[in-house]
Amino acid sequence: MKLEGLKVLDLSAFLPGPHMTMMMADHGADVIMVEPANGVGEPVREIGERTGDGVTVWLRNIARGKRSLRLDLKDEAGLDLLLRLADTADVFVEAFRPGVMARLGTDYATLAARNPRLVYCSISAFGQASSLALKPAHDLTVLGLAGLVDLNRGLEDNKPAMPNMPFADAASSMMALSAILMALYRRESTGLGDYIDLSMYDAAISWTPNVLGPVFAENRAPPVKDMRSFGGSAMYNIYETADGGFLILGGSEVKFADNLLGAFGRPDLGVYARRPPGPEQAPLRDFFRAAFKSEPLAHWQAFLKDVDCCWSWVRNLKDAFDDPFTAERGMVFTDETGARHVGSPIRFRHEPPRPQTRVPGYGEDSAAIAAAAGLSPDEISVLKGKGTIG
Repeated sequence: MKLEGLKVLDLSAFLPGPHMTMMMADHGADVIMVEPANGVGEPVREIGERTGDGVTVWLRNIARGKRSLRLDLKDEAGLDLLLRLADTADVFVEAFRPGVMARLGTDYATLAARNPRLVYCSISAFGQASSLALKPAHDLTVLGLAGLVDLNRGLEDNKPAMPNMPFADAASSMMALSAILMALYRRESTGLGDYIDLSMYDAAISWTPNVLGPVFAENRAPPVKDMRSFGGSAMYNIYETADGGFLILGGSEVKFADNLLGAFGRPDLGVYARRPPGPEQAPLRDFFRAAFKSEPLAHWQAFLKDVDCCWSWVRNLKDAFDDPFTAERGMVFTDETGARHVGSPIRFRHEPPRPQTRVPGYGEDSAAIAAAAGLSPDEISVLKGKGTIG
C-alpha cells in the first residue's frame, strides 16, 4: 500500500484533520489518534446517531483503521510520551488554537529539533500568525468571512442560506493531505520534513476562480442570482416537475442546449443559450420552467434518457447511498458487523485502499502504544493509575 510504514500522530478533532488522516489509514499508514484524557476524547464519539454497537456514524467514518491513545498533555509524563512518539513519527497533525502547541513544548521547532524528518501540519481557521489567528471559528464562520455564504442567496428572497456541506472543513482536509504528501515527497531528496500552516480560510477562498469574474475584472460583488453557477443560466439550473420532483440541468455548453432544444422541437430558443447568463437568458429559463412543470419527474427521466446533455434529478442522501452505483464505485460498503462505511475516493490500480473497519475504543491502544515507545510495564501501570493514559 502507498503509505505502508508511515507513522502519523493525529491530535486534531471533528472533521478536517481526522477525515484526512483516515484517508491515510485507508492506504496503509499507522495513524494514532491522540485523544484528550477528559472523559470524552474525540468529540464526535458523542455527536449524532449511533449504530447498534453504540458507535456514532460520524466517528466510524473518521476513525476507522486508527489506534487510540488517551493522553493527558497537562501531565509531564504525558508530554514526555508524546515527545517519544514524535521522535519516530513521519507526520504530526494538530488543530489547536494557535499558540497552544508552543506553550506545551510540542511546537514544530521543538519536535523538528528532535526529529528533522517530521512533517508537521497545523490546521487552523485563519492561520498561525495572522491578525485573526486567535478568533474562534468553525466551518460556517470561516465560510461567512470567505464570501461563500453570500453565494448561497436564494433566487427569490435574495437572503443567504445555510451551506449544506462544511466546505471549509472539506477543502482544508484535501489541502492538508496534498501538502503533507508534497512534503513527504520532497523529504525523499532532502531528508528533511517541513512545517505546514494550513488555514481553513485560505483553503476555502482558493476554490473561487469560477465565480471571481465580477470581483477581479470589474471590482464588484458577484450578482448571485444572475451568475452562471447560481441560477442565471437556463442550462445550469433546477426545475420543479408536476409531481413535486426537481430536475437538474447541469451543463451550459451550447452543444448541450442545441441537443435538448432539438428534442423539444424548439431549436429557435437556442439563441438565448448563447447569451450571457442573467436577464438575457430569462426567456429560455421561463420555457424550461413551464415545460418541466407540465409532467412528472418520471416522464422527464424517460424523455431525457437518450438526449446528449448534462441532466440529473434531486434525490436525498439516503437514496444516493442506497443506489447500487454508489456501491459499484466502492463509496459505500458494509463491514462484518453490518455497519456501513463511506468508502475511500482515492483508488490506485496496483495498490487499492484497504480500509480497516475497526473503530478504536477511547484509549483502547494506550498501553500498547506506550510500550512500543519504550515504557516499561511498571511505568505504564503508574501512568494508567494516575490517568495520564487511558
